[in-house]
Parts: sequence; structure tokens; C-alpha cells
Amino acid sequence: MSSRPSTCLLSAAEVSDLVDTHFPQVHTGGKHLHIEDIGDRVARVRMQADDSQMRPGGTVSGPSMFKLADFSLWVVLLGNMGEAALQAVTTNLNINFLSRPKPGDMVAHARIIKLGRRLAVGEIELYSAGSEDMVAHATGTYAIPPANFAVK
Repeated sequence: MSSRPSTCLLSAAEVSDLVDTHFPQVHTGGKHLHIEDIGDRVARVRMQADDSQMRPGGTVSGPSMFKLADFSLWVVLLGNMGEAALQAVTTNLNINFLSRPKPGDMVAHARIIKLGRRLAVGEIELYSAGSEDMVAHATGTYAIPPANFAVK
């Protein structure tokens, strides 16, 4: 059992509200990304799949899985850093596609590995909904701007 205090500041509903207010364009084409749970350095996000996420051959496209992975890592940062993470940006995301996902919803399990003052590093596991077999694994790094950073 870990002795470090919980870093979770915001609930899934609070993060969803922040996303809808400050980054509504993530839902262009429909609200397909749903934050199911946020905890201490972890989050679960579901992508409701429709024809726009499918590729020929009847499987979820790589770019759709990449979007889910990137969004999920940002979500876990928002939950654990609060509104300060709104300005965090992806500096690196690497994804390994392990097997062909089933056509349908995808679920991401994101976890913060290291949360520093300037960088956050995490990993994301992607699953076809209802399956225990991981279909993709991603690692990512986010740059965290200084507290006095202001967007113009």
C-alpha cells in the first residue's frame, strides 16, 4: 500500500465540464469520448465507435486509437493537476498496435508514471470494450507550462 497522498483533485464529471468548456472541438463530429472514471494518477475513458472511427476491413482505425490515447493521458493529468493541466501539451506519444481491435467501443486505461514540475509521463492501455486482451499500448509525455504562463 502506498503512503503518498492522493493527487486526484477533480472528478470525472468536473474534468468533463472543463473539456466541454475549454476544448469543445475535441467533440467535432459528435461526442464520442466519455470520461468514465478518474482516480489517483489513473483514468478510464471510453470512445464510442461509429463509422467515422472505422477503417476498411471493419476495425477501429489507428488515428482514432491514437486520439483516444492522447486524450486519455490529458484527462488523467486534468484530474490530478486541476485546471493547470489545461495548458499542458503533448510533447511525445508513442503507440504500439498489438492486435486488431473489434469493431465497436474502445476503452483506455491511462496512468501517470511520473508527474514532475515541467513534464508528466504516462502510459495508456487500449482495449476493445468487453475484452481483456490489450489491443494497443502507448506511452506519452506532456509538457507542463510554468504556473505564470498565460495564453494570449
